[in-house]
Amino acid sequence: MNRLKYETHFHTAETSPCGKVPASEGVRIYHDAGYAGIAVTDHYFRDFFDRQPQGSWKHKVDAYLKGYRHALETGIKIGIDIYLGMELRFDENQNDYLVFGFDEDFLYKNSSLYELGLKGFKKLTAGTGIIIVQAHPFRYGMIPAEPDLIDGVEVYNGNPRHDSSNHLAFGYARENGLLMISGSDFHRPEDAARGGIISRERIKPGGFAKMILDNEGLGLVRTEP
Repeated sequence: MNRLKYETHFHTAETSPCGKVPASEGVRIYHDAGYAGIAVTDHYFRDFFDRQPQGSWKHKVDAYLKGYRHALETGIKIGIDIYLGMELRFDENQNDYLVFGFDEDFLYKNSSLYELGLKGFKKLTAGTGIIIVQAHPFRYGMIPAEPDLIDGVEVYNGNPRHDSSNHLAFGYARENGLLMISGSDFHRPEDAARGGIISRERIKPGGFAKMILDNEGLGLVRTEP
């Protein structure tokens, strides 16, 4: 039986201010670690876009997509699948949400998503196939979202520099019948391959969100009990 590992939480130095590894290098690290694919989830929040030089929204999105596009270019060269995601933070609080199932065009057409708040974003994306997974909901300064506004929870976050209280995240997801994923929260070389999901089939281009929603036989990568 195939056991294909996919990273769900990956940041690049090109786009995420806290990312320390260029996209191409990070992709190669995961390829060497035996992963079949990576969802690039760079931070999408007001400060990133406000820091961009004066220009159109298109130019700002181009800057945001730089890390993803570098990852995609390297992935094509060395044979590892790359998917577009984001880690979205709204103005309303410090919560972070991993979002999957959209394309570049969605980002160009819908500006300043951080202004919407979780309820507004849920309304915007209802019925589109886009899914919302709260990242590390029990990390300091964050609060669990209302269950009806999210599709899932990152029940295991492998970042070694944060206490994400993964056991509480798991309990919250189970109590509320939410989908569960695992992610490494990759920022530095030592973060690689500490989390992710396991699929029995290769995830087709554009099928990352659907695979999580189907959840049939989905496994979780964990490096801690």
